Amino acid sequence: MLKGRRIVLGVTGGIAAYKAAELVRLLVKQEAQVRVVMTPNAQEFITPLTLQTLSGNPVAMNPFHLLDQTNIGHIALADWAEMIVILPATANIIGKIAHGLADDLLSTTVMASKAPVLIAPSMNVNMWENEAFQKNLQTLLDRGYHLVEPGEGELACHWYGKGRLADLNEVLERMEDLLSPKDLKGVSILVTAGPTQEPIDPVRFITNHSSGKMGYALAKVARRRGAEVTLITGPTSLPKPRGDIHLISVKTAEEMREAVFSHLKDCSVVIKAAAVSDYRPKEASRSKLKKASSELTLELERTRDILAEIGSEKGERILIGFAAETEDLLANAKKKLEGKQLDLIVANDVTLPGAGFASETNQVKILYPSGEMKDLPLMTKEEVSQSLLDEVVRLLKQKNSQKGT
Repeated sequence: MLKGRRIVLGVTGGIAAYKAAELVRLLVKQEAQVRVVMTPNAQEFITPLTLQTLSGNPVAMNPFHLLDQTNIGHIALADWAEMIVILPATANIIGKIAHGLADDLLSTTVMASKAPVLIAPSMNVNMWENEAFQKNLQTLLDRGYHLVEPGEGELACHWYGKGRLADLNEVLERMEDLLSPKDLKGVSILVTAGPTQEPIDPVRFITNHSSGKMGYALAKVARRRGAEVTLITGPTSLPKPRGDIHLISVKTAEEMREAVFSHLKDCSVVIKAAAVSDYRPKEASRSKLKKASSELTLELERTRDILAEIGSEKGERILIGFAAETEDLLANAKKKLEGKQLDLIVANDVTLPGAGFASETNQVKILYPSGEMKDLPLMTKEEVSQSLLDEVVRLLKQKNSQKGT
Protein backbone atom coordinates (compact mmCIF):
# COMPACT_ATOMS: atom_id res chain seq x y z
CA MET A 1 0.00 0.00 0.00
CA LEU A 2 2.94 2.36 0.61
CA LYS A 3 4.63 1.45 -2.67
CA GLY A 4 5.17 4.61 -4.71
CA ARG A 5 3.45 6.84 -2.13
CA ARG A 6 4.97 10.28 -1.57
CA ILE A 7 5.80 10.77 2.11
CA VAL A 8 7.26 13.87 3.74
CA LEU A 9 8.86 12.93 7.06
CA GLY A 10 9.30 15.80 9.50
CA VAL A 11 11.97 15.20 12.15
CA THR A 12 12.08 17.45 15.22
CA GLY A 13 14.46 17.87 18.14
CA GLY A 14 13.72 14.99 20.47
CA ILE A 15 15.85 12.11 21.73
CA ALA A 16 13.78 9.71 19.62
CA ALA A 17 14.97 11.43 16.43
CA TYR A 18 17.33 8.50 15.83
CA LYS A 19 14.27 6.30 15.21
CA ALA A 20 13.42 8.43 12.17
CA ALA A 21 16.31 6.73 10.40
CA GLU A 22 14.72 3.32 10.93
CA LEU A 23 11.35 4.59 9.74
CA VAL A 24 12.95 5.91 6.55
CA ARG A 25 14.60 2.53 5.99
CA LEU A 26 11.28 0.72 6.46
CA LEU A 27 9.47 3.09 4.09
CA VAL A 28 12.14 2.75 1.41
CA LYS A 29 11.97 -1.03 1.81
CA GLN A 30 8.28 -0.77 0.93
CA GLU A 31 9.27 1.36 -2.11
CA ALA A 32 7.74 4.58 -0.82
CA GLN A 33 9.21 7.90 -1.94
CA VAL A 34 10.52 9.74 1.11
CA ARG A 35 11.64 13.34 1.52
CA VAL A 36 12.88 14.36 4.95
CA VAL A 37 12.46 17.81 6.50
CA MET A 38 14.52 18.54 9.62
CA THR A 39 14.12 21.32 12.15
CA PRO A 40 17.31 23.03 13.41
CA ASN A 41 17.00 21.26 16.77
CA ALA A 42 16.64 17.85 15.08
CA GLN A 43 20.13 18.28 13.66
CA GLU A 44 21.50 18.19 17.21
CA PHE A 45 20.33 14.57 17.53
CA ILE A 46 20.89 13.03 14.07
CA THR A 47 22.80 14.17 11.02
CA PRO A 48 21.11 15.10 7.74
CA LEU A 49 23.64 12.88 5.95
CA THR A 50 22.20 9.78 7.65
CA LEU A 51 18.65 10.54 6.52
CA GLN A 52 19.77 11.61 3.04
CA THR A 53 21.69 8.36 2.58
CA LEU A 54 18.74 6.24 3.68
CA SER A 55 16.07 8.13 1.75
CA GLY A 56 18.10 8.71 -1.42
CA ASN A 57 16.92 12.33 -1.45
CA PRO A 58 18.46 15.57 -0.16
CA VAL A 59 17.27 16.54 3.32
CA ALA A 60 15.40 19.85 3.39
CA MET A 61 16.26 22.21 6.27
CA ASN A 62 16.35 25.84 5.18
CA PRO A 63 13.00 27.57 4.47
CA PHE A 64 14.74 30.09 2.23
CA HIS A 65 16.38 27.60 -0.12
CA LEU A 66 14.73 26.77 -3.42
CA LEU A 67 13.89 23.15 -4.17
CA ASP A 68 15.17 21.94 -7.56
CA GLN A 69 16.61 25.39 -8.25
CA THR A 70 13.28 27.13 -8.97
CA ASN A 71 10.53 25.84 -6.66
CA ILE A 72 9.89 27.43 -3.28
CA GLY A 73 10.83 24.69 -0.83
CA HIS A 74 7.86 24.53 1.52
CA ILE A 75 5.32 25.00 -1.29
CA ALA A 76 6.92 22.34 -3.49
CA LEU A 77 7.09 19.85 -0.63
CA ALA A 78 3.53 20.65 0.48
CA ASP A 79 2.20 20.06 -3.04
CA TRP A 80 4.29 16.90 -3.55
CA ALA A 81 3.28 15.14 -0.32
CA GLU A 82 0.51 12.56 -0.16
CA MET A 83 1.10 12.40 3.58
CA ILE A 84 3.18 14.25 6.15
CA VAL A 85 4.47 12.30 9.14
CA ILE A 86 6.06 14.17 12.06
CA LEU A 87 8.27 11.74 14.01
CA PRO A 88 9.24 12.44 16.67
CA ALA A 89 6.81 15.30 17.27
CA THR A 90 7.88 17.51 20.15
CA ALA A 91 5.62 19.65 22.32
CA ASN A 92 7.15 22.65 20.56
CA ILE A 93 6.18 21.68 16.99
CA ILE A 94 2.69 20.64 18.12
CA GLY A 95 2.21 23.98 19.88
CA LYS A 96 3.45 25.94 16.87
CA ILE A 97 1.16 24.18 14.41
CA ALA A 98 -1.81 24.47 16.79
CA HIS A 99 -1.33 28.25 16.96
CA GLY A 100 -0.66 28.74 13.24
CA LEU A 101 3.01 29.65 13.68
CA ALA A 102 5.32 28.93 10.75
CA ASP A 103 8.92 29.93 11.41
CA ASP A 104 10.84 26.94 10.03
CA LEU A 105 10.62 24.71 6.96
CA LEU A 106 8.59 21.96 8.64
CA SER A 107 5.90 24.22 10.13
CA THR A 108 5.57 26.20 6.87
CA THR A 109 5.29 22.95 4.86
CA VAL A 110 2.54 21.66 7.15
CA MET A 111 0.75 25.02 6.94
CA ALA A 112 0.84 24.98 3.13
CA SER A 113 -0.19 21.34 2.62
CA LYS A 114 -3.61 19.76 2.19
CA ALA A 115 -2.18 16.26 2.73
CA PRO A 116 -3.13 14.29 5.88
CA VAL A 117 -0.71 14.89 8.75
CA LEU A 118 0.19 12.08 11.16
CA ILE A 119 1.76 13.09 14.45
CA ALA A 120 3.90 10.69 16.51
CA PRO A 121 4.73 12.50 19.77
CA SER A 122 7.68 11.73 22.01
CA MET A 123 8.44 13.62 25.23
CA ASN A 124 8.73 13.52 29.01
CA VAL A 125 5.62 12.27 30.80
CA ASN A 126 5.14 15.59 32.62
CA MET A 127 5.25 17.45 29.30
CA TRP A 128 2.74 14.97 27.85
CA GLU A 129 0.36 15.54 30.76
CA ASN A 130 0.83 19.32 30.76
CA GLU A 131 -2.53 21.07 30.38
CA ALA A 132 -1.27 23.54 27.78
CA PHE A 133 0.21 20.75 25.66
CA GLN A 134 -2.94 18.63 25.86
CA LYS A 135 -5.01 21.61 24.76
CA ASN A 136 -2.70 22.16 21.77
CA LEU A 137 -2.87 18.48 20.83
CA GLN A 138 -6.65 18.44 21.08
CA THR A 139 -6.80 21.51 18.85
CA LEU A 140 -4.96 19.62 16.13
CA LEU A 141 -7.14 16.53 16.51
CA ASP A 142 -10.26 18.70 16.28
CA ARG A 143 -8.88 20.11 13.01
CA GLY A 144 -8.48 16.66 11.48
CA TYR A 145 -4.84 15.90 12.23
CA HIS A 146 -4.04 12.29 13.05
CA LEU A 147 -2.25 10.87 16.10
CA VAL A 148 -0.23 7.78 16.95
CA GLU A 149 -0.44 7.62 20.72
CA PRO A 150 2.91 7.36 22.52
CA GLY A 151 3.67 4.30 24.57
CA GLU A 152 4.22 3.98 28.28
CA GLY A 153 7.40 2.88 30.02
CA GLU A 154 10.80 4.08 31.14
CA LEU A 155 11.73 7.28 29.31
CA ALA A 156 15.14 8.55 28.24
CA CYS A 157 15.00 11.10 31.06
CA HIS A 158 14.57 8.18 33.54
CA TRP A 159 11.00 9.10 34.38
CA TYR A 160 8.38 6.37 33.96
CA GLY A 161 5.09 7.02 32.21
CA LYS A 162 3.51 7.93 28.90
CA GLY A 163 5.67 9.63 26.30
CA ARG A 164 7.72 6.95 24.52
CA LEU A 165 7.59 7.09 20.75
CA ALA A 166 5.08 4.59 19.38
CA ASP A 167 6.37 1.35 17.89
CA LEU A 168 7.34 1.96 14.27
CA ASN A 169 5.18 -0.93 13.05
CA GLU A 170 2.23 0.83 14.64
CA VAL A 171 3.19 4.03 12.82
CA LEU A 172 3.38 2.16 9.50
CA GLU A 173 0.01 0.52 10.11
CA ARG A 174 -1.54 3.93 10.80
CA MET A 175 -0.03 5.30 7.60
CA GLU A 176 -1.43 2.36 5.63
CA ASP A 177 -4.81 2.97 7.24
CA LEU A 178 -4.90 6.65 6.31
CA LEU A 179 -3.80 6.04 2.72
CA SER A 180 -6.20 3.15 2.06
CA PRO A 181 -9.53 3.73 0.26
CA LYS A 182 -12.54 3.25 2.52
CA ASP A 183 -14.55 1.40 -0.14
CA LEU A 184 -15.61 -1.33 2.32
CA LYS A 185 -16.98 1.04 4.95
CA GLY A 186 -20.09 -0.45 6.56
CA VAL A 187 -19.43 -3.94 5.13
CA SER A 188 -19.20 -6.79 7.67
CA ILE A 189 -16.60 -9.37 6.66
CA LEU A 190 -15.92 -12.69 8.33
CA VAL A 191 -12.45 -14.17 7.66
CA THR A 192 -11.19 -17.56 8.78
CA ALA A 193 -7.48 -18.27 9.08
CA GLY A 194 -4.89 -20.80 10.15
CA PRO A 195 -5.01 -24.55 10.73
CA THR A 196 -7.18 -26.60 13.05
CA GLN A 197 -5.93 -29.21 15.51
CA GLU A 198 -7.76 -32.52 15.96
CA PRO A 199 -6.65 -34.27 19.19
CA ILE A 200 -5.33 -37.81 19.22
CA ASP A 201 -4.68 -37.70 22.97
CA PRO A 202 -3.94 -34.87 25.45
CA VAL A 203 -0.49 -34.22 23.93
CA ARG A 204 -0.84 -35.10 20.22
CA PHE A 205 -3.04 -33.87 17.40
CA ILE A 206 -3.55 -33.94 13.64
CA THR A 207 -2.95 -30.62 11.89
CA ASN A 208 -1.45 -29.08 8.74
CA HIS A 209 1.18 -26.54 7.74
CA SER A 210 -1.08 -23.47 7.49
CA SER A 211 0.49 -20.43 9.19
CA GLY A 212 -2.59 -18.19 9.05
CA LYS A 213 -0.67 -15.44 7.25
CA MET A 214 -3.07 -15.23 4.30
CA GLY A 215 -6.17 -14.92 6.48
CA TYR A 216 -4.52 -12.40 8.81
CA ALA A 217 -3.43 -10.29 5.83
CA LEU A 218 -6.99 -10.33 4.50
CA ALA A 219 -8.40 -9.24 7.86
CA LYS A 220 -5.84 -6.47 8.21
CA VAL A 221 -6.35 -5.06 4.72
CA ALA A 222 -10.15 -5.30 4.98
CA ARG A 223 -10.06 -3.31 8.21
CA ARG A 224 -7.86 -0.67 6.58
CA ARG A 225 -10.44 -0.32 3.84
CA GLY A 226 -13.18 0.38 6.34
CA ALA A 227 -14.77 -3.05 6.85
CA GLU A 228 -16.05 -4.38 10.16
CA VAL A 229 -13.93 -7.51 10.46
CA THR A 230 -14.41 -10.71 12.43
CA LEU A 231 -11.34 -12.97 12.29
CA ILE A 232 -11.83 -16.59 13.38
CA THR A 233 -8.44 -18.23 13.66
CA GLY A 234 -7.00 -21.59 14.44
CA PRO A 235 -3.75 -21.84 16.43
CA THR A 236 -0.99 -19.65 14.97
CA SER A 237 2.13 -17.85 16.19
CA LEU A 238 0.97 -14.57 14.64
CA PRO A 239 0.30 -11.48 16.78
CA LYS A 240 -3.22 -10.09 16.77
CA PRO A 241 -3.64 -7.66 13.86
CA ARG A 242 -3.65 -4.03 14.98
CA GLY A 243 -6.84 -2.07 14.92
CA ASP A 244 -10.47 -2.83 15.62
CA ILE A 245 -10.72 -6.49 14.58
CA HIS A 246 -12.93 -8.97 16.46
CA LEU A 247 -10.58 -11.91 16.98
CA ILE A 248 -11.95 -15.34 17.93
CA SER A 249 -9.49 -18.16 18.64
CA VAL A 250 -10.47 -21.82 18.10
CA LYS A 251 -8.64 -25.13 17.90
CA THR A 252 -10.73 -27.85 16.28
CA ALA A 253 -12.77 -27.93 13.08
CA GLU A 254 -15.96 -28.24 15.13
CA GLU A 255 -15.03 -25.21 17.23
CA MET A 256 -14.41 -23.26 14.04
CA ARG A 257 -17.76 -24.33 12.65
CA GLU A 258 -19.55 -23.21 15.81
CA ALA A 259 -17.78 -19.84 15.77
CA VAL A 260 -18.53 -19.29 12.07
CA PHE A 261 -22.23 -20.03 12.38
CA SER A 262 -22.49 -17.95 15.56
CA HIS A 263 -21.36 -14.88 13.59
CA LEU A 264 -22.60 -15.70 10.11
CA LYS A 265 -25.89 -13.82 10.38
CA ASP A 266 -24.06 -10.53 10.96
CA CYS A 267 -21.76 -10.79 7.93
CA SER A 268 -22.34 -9.89 4.29
CA VAL A 269 -19.00 -11.30 3.07
CA VAL A 270 -17.35 -14.57 4.15
CA ILE A 271 -13.76 -15.37 3.16
CA LYS A 272 -12.75 -18.90 4.18
CA ALA A 273 -8.95 -18.84 4.14
CA ALA A 274 -8.50 -21.38 6.98
CA ALA A 275 -7.09 -24.84 6.30
CA VAL A 276 -9.68 -26.85 8.19
CA SER A 277 -8.95 -30.51 8.88
CA ASP A 278 -11.01 -32.83 6.68
CA TYR A 279 -10.58 -35.73 9.13
CA ARG A 280 -10.24 -36.22 12.88
CA PRO A 281 -9.63 -39.26 15.09
CA LYS A 282 -12.93 -41.03 15.68
CA GLU A 283 -12.06 -41.32 19.35
CA ALA A 284 -9.47 -39.22 21.20
CA SER A 285 -7.74 -40.96 24.05
CA ARG A 286 -8.23 -39.32 27.44
CA SER A 287 -4.68 -40.21 28.47
CA LYS A 288 -1.39 -40.11 26.62
CA LEU A 289 -0.93 -43.08 24.30
CA LYS A 290 2.20 -45.00 25.24
CA LYS A 291 4.73 -46.34 22.80
CA ALA A 292 4.27 -50.05 22.16
CA SER A 293 6.08 -52.70 20.14
CA SER A 294 3.11 -53.12 17.84
CA GLU A 295 1.87 -50.64 15.24
CA LEU A 296 -0.80 -48.10 16.13
CA THR A 297 -3.80 -47.64 13.87
CA LEU A 298 -5.91 -44.51 14.08
CA GLU A 299 -9.49 -44.63 12.87
CA LEU A 300 -10.47 -41.30 11.31
CA GLU A 301 -13.85 -39.78 10.55
CA ARG A 302 -14.87 -36.87 8.38
CA THR A 303 -15.29 -33.43 9.88
CA ARG A 304 -18.27 -31.36 8.79
CA ASP A 305 -17.74 -29.29 5.63
CA ILE A 306 -18.13 -25.71 6.86
CA LEU A 307 -17.74 -24.12 3.43
CA ALA A 308 -20.38 -26.36 1.83
CA GLU A 309 -22.79 -25.67 4.70
CA ILE A 310 -22.39 -21.92 4.29
CA GLY A 311 -22.86 -22.27 0.53
CA SER A 312 -26.15 -24.09 0.99
CA GLU A 313 -27.60 -21.22 3.01
CA LYS A 314 -25.54 -18.21 1.97
CA GLY A 315 -28.47 -16.11 0.75
CA GLU A 316 -27.27 -12.68 -0.42
CA ARG A 317 -23.82 -13.11 1.11
CA ILE A 318 -20.66 -13.15 -0.95
CA LEU A 319 -18.81 -16.41 -0.26
CA ILE A 320 -15.14 -16.91 -1.14
CA GLY A 321 -13.09 -20.07 -0.69
CA PHE A 322 -9.46 -21.10 -1.12
CA ALA A 323 -8.06 -24.15 -2.85
CA ALA A 324 -4.49 -25.04 -1.88
CA GLU A 325 -3.50 -27.86 -4.21
CA THR A 326 -0.45 -29.90 -5.19
CA GLU A 327 -1.78 -31.21 -8.52
CA ASP A 328 -4.61 -30.61 -11.01
CA LEU A 329 -4.99 -27.09 -9.64
CA LEU A 330 -7.66 -25.75 -11.98
CA ALA A 331 -9.75 -28.94 -12.11
CA ASN A 332 -9.83 -29.25 -8.32
CA ALA A 333 -10.52 -25.55 -7.83
CA LYS A 334 -13.40 -25.56 -10.35
CA LYS A 335 -14.96 -28.59 -8.67
CA LYS A 336 -14.83 -26.83 -5.29
CA LEU A 337 -16.15 -23.58 -6.77
CA GLU A 338 -19.21 -25.27 -8.27
CA GLY A 339 -19.88 -27.82 -5.54
CA LYS A 340 -19.84 -25.32 -2.70
CA GLN A 341 -21.73 -22.51 -4.45
CA LEU A 342 -18.92 -19.95 -4.18
CA ASP A 343 -18.87 -16.50 -5.75
CA LEU A 344 -15.20 -17.00 -6.48
CA ILE A 345 -12.34 -19.23 -5.42
CA VAL A 346 -8.66 -18.45 -4.88
CA ALA A 347 -6.49 -21.29 -6.11
CA ASN A 348 -2.80 -21.74 -5.49
CA ASP A 349 -0.27 -24.48 -6.10
CA VAL A 350 1.56 -24.84 -2.79
CA THR A 351 4.46 -26.63 -4.46
CA LEU A 352 5.53 -23.46 -6.30
CA PRO A 353 8.47 -21.49 -4.84
CA GLY A 354 7.17 -18.61 -2.70
CA ALA A 355 3.57 -19.83 -2.78
CA GLY A 356 3.56 -22.48 -0.07
CA PHE A 357 2.53 -22.43 3.55
CA ALA A 358 4.24 -19.98 5.94
CA SER A 359 5.73 -17.86 3.12
CA GLU A 360 5.32 -14.09 2.98
CA THR A 361 4.22 -14.29 -0.67
CA ASN A 362 1.63 -16.13 -2.72
CA GLN A 363 0.83 -16.74 -6.37
CA VAL A 364 -2.84 -17.34 -7.01
CA LYS A 365 -5.51 -17.67 -9.66
CA ILE A 366 -8.99 -16.24 -9.05
CA LEU A 367 -11.77 -18.32 -10.65
CA TYR A 368 -15.42 -17.31 -11.17
CA PRO A 369 -18.53 -19.41 -11.85
CA SER A 370 -18.73 -17.73 -15.28
CA GLY A 371 -15.47 -19.40 -16.28
CA GLU A 372 -13.52 -16.16 -16.02
CA MET A 373 -10.06 -16.48 -14.44
CA LYS A 374 -7.54 -13.92 -13.22
CA ASP A 375 -3.94 -15.08 -12.97
CA LEU A 376 -2.01 -13.00 -10.45
CA PRO A 377 1.81 -12.90 -10.36
CA LEU A 378 3.88 -13.66 -7.27
CA MET A 379 2.89 -11.04 -4.68
CA THR A 380 3.06 -10.42 -0.97
CA LYS A 381 0.04 -11.74 0.86
CA GLU A 382 -1.09 -8.18 1.58
CA GLU A 383 -0.96 -7.42 -2.15
CA VAL A 384 -2.97 -10.57 -2.87
CA SER A 385 -5.44 -9.39 -0.24
CA GLN A 386 -5.77 -6.01 -1.94
CA SER A 387 -6.51 -7.69 -5.28
CA LEU A 388 -9.03 -10.08 -3.74
CA LEU A 389 -10.81 -7.29 -1.87
CA ASP A 390 -10.97 -5.29 -5.11
CA GLU A 391 -12.99 -8.23 -6.44
CA VAL A 392 -15.20 -8.15 -3.35
CA VAL A 393 -15.92 -4.46 -3.96
CA ARG A 394 -16.81 -5.28 -7.58
CA LEU A 395 -19.17 -8.09 -6.52
CA LEU A 396 -20.86 -5.88 -3.94
CA LYS A 397 -21.48 -3.20 -6.56
CA GLN A 398 -22.95 -5.82 -8.90
CA LYS A 399 -25.30 -7.13 -6.21
CA ASN A 400 -26.38 -3.61 -5.26
CA SER A 401 -27.06 -2.67 -8.87
CA GLN A 402 -29.11 -5.85 -9.36
CA LYS A 403 -31.18 -4.96 -6.31
CA GLY A 404 -31.86 -1.54 -7.81
CA THR A 405 -33.16 -2.90 -11.13
